[in-house]
Amino acid sequence: MKFIIVFAALFAVALAAPAQDYANAEVLRLESDVRPEGYNFALETSDGKTHQEEGSLKNVGSEDEAIVVRGSYSFVADDGQTYTVNYIADENGFQPEGAHLPNTAH
Repeated sequence: MKFIIVFAALFAVALAAPAQDYANAEVLRLESDVRPEGYNFALETSDGKTHQEEGSLKNVGSEDEAIVVRGSYSFVADDGQTYTVNYIADENGFQPEGAHLPNTAH
């Protein structure tokens, strides 16, 4: 289960990276708390990127045990605009929402 938590966190961080050079960005804030049945973290960098995430186990100890990840990230794009994505990832997949993303809800 720890592998799933780490994978979900790394997957979300990878999705958060727009096509820019972050080599010179400095970490302004990094908070992290990992527990047996969940985690949370917050990150802020000098280039305007922020990322907050919380993951927790659902139905612990049952056959239906699953991880639920909720979070958001923001970044400043090449056009100078700040974009924010809120998301949930659970047994139903990765579900992002943002003003700049197409709305596929019916």
